[in-house]
Amino acid sequence: MAVTAPRKDHPLSMRLPDADLAIIDRAARLRGRSRTDFVRDAAVRAAEDALMETGLVRMSEDGFAAFMAALSAPAAPVPSMVEILQRPSPWETDSGQG
Repeated sequence: MAVTAPRKDHPLSMRLPDADLAIIDRAARLRGRSRTDFVRDAAVRAAEDALMETGLVRMSEDGFAAFMAALSAPAAPVPSMVEILQRPSPWETDSGQG
């Protein structure tokens, strides 16, 4: 008697207009992916984004007080960012071209 392993995949069926299918197929080809892989990855990414937008952050009262203190404290300069922001913009320098 053959023993079959339970499937771990679940089918998902959608009805799509031709225009939607065409753009999905075009994008999948550009990425070198199958339609199924492309749609699955896009759906999972969208689901993760939705969950991250609505996720709750729980912390203790002490943790929240420390968090609020850090937000309320004056900003400390980051030396590498200060150096970058003090550089002249490319359009402000005379590169000898023109």
